[in-house]
Amino acid sequence: MAVLLTTWWVWLAAALGLGILEMLVPGFIFLGFAIGAAVTGLALLGPLKLLSVPAILLLFAVISLIAWLILRRVFSLPKGNVKTFNHDINE
Repeated sequence: MAVLLTTWWVWLAAALGLGILEMLVPGFIFLGFAIGAAVTGLALLGPLKLLSVPAILLLFAVISLIAWLILRRVFSLPKGNVKTFNHDINE
């Protein structure tokens, strides 16, 4: 398991899977994790390929949190506004 966590293509495959899952269950939850996995996978291609497993998992967690916070700020409704529907689309 530890060898898989240090392999770049596993992280990119996880990013792809999480991106597909985000398309099926929208809400910008899985997209933050997908961005974190993609950045972690790309980082393992470069100078960070010698990191330990806990450091890689910490990198993934921090990047995922930052991505989720940015997505929440960019795509959320303006503060104080609530989306309401007054009609049924089937009427």
